[in-house]
Amino acid sequence: MILICVFFALSLCGCAAPKREDGIQIVVTLFPPYDWVREIVGDVEGVTVTLLEENGVDVHSYQPTVDDMVRISSCDLFIGVGGESDRWITDALKGGNPDRTEMLLLPLLGDNAKEEELVEGMEGEEDEEEDETEYDEHVWLSLQNAVFYCRKMADALCEIDGEHAPDYRANAEAYIAKLMLLDQQYRETTDHAARKTVLFGDRFPFRYLVDDYGLTYYAAFVGCSSESAASFETVIFLANKVDELSLPCVLALEGTNHLLAQTIIDTAHSDGVSLLVMDSMQSVTSEARKAGKTYLSVMEDNLAVLSTALK
Repeated sequence: MILICVFFALSLCGCAAPKREDGIQIVVTLFPPYDWVREIVGDVEGVTVTLLEENGVDVHSYQPTVDDMVRISSCDLFIGVGGESDRWITDALKGGNPDRTEMLLLPLLGDNAKEEELVEGMEGEEDEEEDETEYDEHVWLSLQNAVFYCRKMADALCEIDGEHAPDYRANAEAYIAKLMLLDQQYRETTDHAARKTVLFGDRFPFRYLVDDYGLTYYAAFVGCSSESAASFETVIFLANKVDELSLPCVLALEGTNHLLAQTIIDTAHSDGVSLLVMDSMQSVTSEARKAGKTYLSVMEDNLAVLSTALK
């Protein structure tokens, strides 16, 4: 009810919070685009980048606070995903700074946005309507998408702050060069891999990544699934795939208890199957960021895991 009142007040006044006098304010909902825009801003003074989801809250369960709403209402650049998990953004962007630039990652992809898919052996959502199209929100897990978004962010910053446009352009191109180099390392790894299939005993948010490199996958649930307990049939199917494909490992996501992945391993007849973890960056704590966690460092670690999984 408090949030609804805030939305209503913002809509009525049109200018909600007074114009900030402490420089350019950028508000981002999720860690990966936060890290991208931070790299593009670089050492430019007078620019503040705020990450809303900084307490390790999963993107699928995050809800904005009143303070978050005030930040969004008065910022100069807002960056969000724009998928099913953050429908609250629609109301958050009503009213506020009339000159605010808004970037929603999923809609920006246009026809390149991927629909969620149910592959063989995967469990669907029990309450999902058959005629409802849902798109995979995890667009940041493609390095090629990251390059695209960084260019869009640089364009937006140059429009907002033309004085520092050369700095934004230079910082963006330097960072994009690193992204493209890592993308090439992924391509070389997957092109020369002994196998082309991965198996997740978990949700699967890596659709954009595997499609980039021509990989196939099996998993228990789609990326945005709220399910956590797989059926007996799903466990048996995935365990049989481990045996059939002689897979060296079963993959799982960061931050889960990995019980399902371990059950699949224990059910399979193959020996020496390991459990490895890939990081989807859906939940990154401020402590991890202070310790040096970046988008590039995570994607480098994911490449190492992927390399082992494809041996």
